[in-house]
Amino acid sequence: MTRLLGALIAGGRSSRFASDKALARWRGRPLIDHAADALRPHVATLVVCGREHGGLTMLADRPAPDMGPLGGIDAALRHARANGFDAVLTIGCDTPLLPDALIDRLVAAPGAACLSSLPVIGRWPAALADRLDAFLAEDRKHAIRAWAAEAGAEMIEGIDLPNVNRPEDLAALTGQKLV
Repeated sequence: MTRLLGALIAGGRSSRFASDKALARWRGRPLIDHAADALRPHVATLVVCGREHGGLTMLADRPAPDMGPLGGIDAALRHARANGFDAVLTIGCDTPLLPDALIDRLVAAPGAACLSSLPVIGRWPAALADRLDAFLAEDRKHAIRAWAAEAGAEMIEGIDLPNVNRPEDLAALTGQKLV
């Protein structure tokens, strides 16, 4: 059986939100807690990348802060490999709605896989740790879509999930069902 590490990617600056969006409240709880609840049933252990939260193991972004989501994914891959996990399931702290069917599809993927519309939601084999380090060491834009292509990730199409980047995105979630 595949041993999965769950990683909440939460080290961003929330510049478009104007306050700490991970702690923004929706349905009485911080967004990051909804994201954690979405992953928890599917993983052996849950960590948070880029910040401390809720007593979870905190991983500092690698190789440095301000690397975007890839800094958190890199930290999670290193941690996974060092601790006997086969792969990492990642989700941004700003994505509180995550269908179980999508998680099931990611878990079943034979290699790397991510949501094409929101590639921070993905499954990344721990064996990709050195490859991501090399990618981040290159003098280029470190876009997560470019990394997904480099990793040969299966792009899961046809699923659009709400992602909270601005206060109006959070307001728009009011009528959404938690899946």
